[in-house]
Amino acid sequence: MSPAQVVRRLGFHLLIAVVLAFFAVPVLWLASAPFDARPGLGVRWPDWTLSNVRATLAHPYALTSLLNSLVLCVVATAVTAALAALAAYSLSRVRLPGRDVLLYLLLLLSSVVTGTAAMVPVFVLVLQLGLIDSRFGTALVIAGGMLPAAIFILKDFMDSVPRSYEESARVFGASPAQVLGHVVLPIARPGVAAVVVWSFVNAWGNFLLPFLLLRDVGRQPAAVLLRTLQDEGGTANLTVIPVFSLLYSIPVVVLYLLVNKRYGFRFHGGIKS
Repeated sequence: MSPAQVVRRLGFHLLIAVVLAFFAVPVLWLASAPFDARPGLGVRWPDWTLSNVRATLAHPYALTSLLNSLVLCVVATAVTAALAALAAYSLSRVRLPGRDVLLYLLLLLSSVVTGTAAMVPVFVLVLQLGLIDSRFGTALVIAGGMLPAAIFILKDFMDSVPRSYEESARVFGASPAQVLGHVVLPIARPGVAAVVVWSFVNAWGNFLLPFLLLRDVGRQPAAVLLRTLQDEGGTANLTVIPVFSLLYSIPVVVLYLLVNKRYGFRFHGGIKS
């Protein structure tokens, strides 16, 4: 190779190393700091200890907040997936005037409903409904913000289901609910799985809505509690935060591994499935 090619190749590998380090350092910190007797903001070989784990488990709201996050995410994900499947199937099969415009409007509204500009009317609406400090009410608000985008995503999967399958099921006397449940949804399972993962991750990391709508600390999720983990001086409590962050990341990683094992991307020819 010429000197210029050597320099370009070295520069390319250096760039890749910098990018990998950028993503690897936070992961290394998350794996080492929970078990370090003197945790800091840098990455180093830890002085192994379990005192940080014991301190985190002794926190009065640590495990409760993780349970609250699971409740919020399960309810919001179930509502989003169920309603998105019904709406996407209807929009896919019924020829409505201005249907495509309606879909793009739904996608546009999804960015407005979940944005900070809508927090005041959302708070007033929830207050008038008497759902302040209600985990179920907060989960419904989170699901409402995710629903338009979920419909937009799932409709493409519904469009790919051949209509001949549905016609065959109707010939044998299947009801519309049976056609949807036994014919359409099993074929569109990868799309439903994508919506479930997307909804769960968005609900799991949602901070603003639970922070506004859940005033009781005992009902707040982990995303809100993580902001309050400070010591007496008001600085970040590096004894509890690393362990809590590790626990906070486990459900999303487990969900990804389960879904990837069942619906991992595969390539058949030039088509991704």
